[in-house]
Amino acid sequence: MIDRHSSPNAPTGALLFPDGTLVSCIGFGKPGVSAGEICFNTAMTGYQEVLTDPSFAGQIITFTFPHVGNVGTNDTDLETEKTFAKGLILREFPSMPSNYRAADSLVEFCRKQHIQGIAGIDTRALTNRIRARGAVNVAIGYFPDGRIDRAALTRALESAPEMNGLDLVPKVTRTARHPYDRGVYDLAAARSGPAPVKPVGHVVAYDFGAKENILRCLVSVGFRVTVVPANTKAAEVMALKPDGIFFSNGPGDPAATYDVMHHEFQALLASNVPLFGICLGFQLLALALGGKTFKLPQGHRGANHPVLNRQTGKVEITSQNHGFAVEPSSLPKDTEITHVSLFDGTLEGFRHKTRPLFAVQYHPEASPGPQESFYLFEQFRSLIQTQQAAA
Repeated sequence: MIDRHSSPNAPTGALLFPDGTLVSCIGFGKPGVSAGEICFNTAMTGYQEVLTDPSFAGQIITFTFPHVGNVGTNDTDLETEKTFAKGLILREFPSMPSNYRAADSLVEFCRKQHIQGIAGIDTRALTNRIRARGAVNVAIGYFPDGRIDRAALTRALESAPEMNGLDLVPKVTRTARHPYDRGVYDLAAARSGPAPVKPVGHVVAYDFGAKENILRCLVSVGFRVTVVPANTKAAEVMALKPDGIFFSNGPGDPAATYDVMHHEFQALLASNVPLFGICLGFQLLALALGGKTFKLPQGHRGANHPVLNRQTGKVEITSQNHGFAVEPSSLPKDTEITHVSLFDGTLEGFRHKTRPLFAVQYHPEASPGPQESFYLFEQFRSLIQTQQAAA
């Protein structure tokens, strides 16, 4: 599995599997060891956005694209201020960046973010292993002196929790309520778009690990946005007089998160305020309606996943990042399936037939990925405007 063409130096990194297999490679980033669930991401661009997506909390990311790090990193393309991933695995050691926007190399970024990276791994073979055996916990380490500490890797691996039953939202959510007023970033103007002069409505966004670009998209379609921590009570949200409530993406087992918040979700459902959920928010809304979730063998992570929109008959190429899915047959009869994956037929979207509520499993804000699903934010705006007109 080691690729010597990418690793001309003596091994300073290691990857340990649960069956005891140890792969030597090249390390970088922060010296030390970490452990978490291994996964793979097929996106060809946007590695900085991927690393700072809170949905990757507790995971070690294998990038299938061989050249990662070429454009460096900057302070603009962060989805959150820190990295929640446990580490990353690459085929080629990151090259020096060649881009006018680069402020740091990927190697320096990982060092500053205090995460371990390893390179010189045959990521194609590793991805095939994950696909065949499923996502498991692994340990990785960076040992600058070349002394691979197998005992430390083993201890880290043995102490890593399983993703099933794990509520990771408290580790990634904001701790305080605040307004958000930055629109979608305009690269040509090198700035975020302005907040709407006259908002079409007030949206309260639950932060279960929200990506920056999701909030920017909500602002860009005309909303005044207030972001609240994940543990915010329904009564507190309703006191803010929202025209709509949004549920963000996030990490961990959705059933574990819902167990903590089920009373709040039931209260918000009863409010009849328009609701929109993405990723973890999609799964939580499904659970609130009586649905069930299950763990996928290796998850969906990448920027090229085809999804069929059953309402229009069109295929959307989507950005995805989830390890759990909703069982379609578990949803009540008063819901309608709106989107399905063309990779494996799993549920990607639903709407309620009588309540102002819809949700999608994939990421319409992309970042990285295609932007053809942005219409869903506009659909949320239309749903709110319809509700306002009927009031």
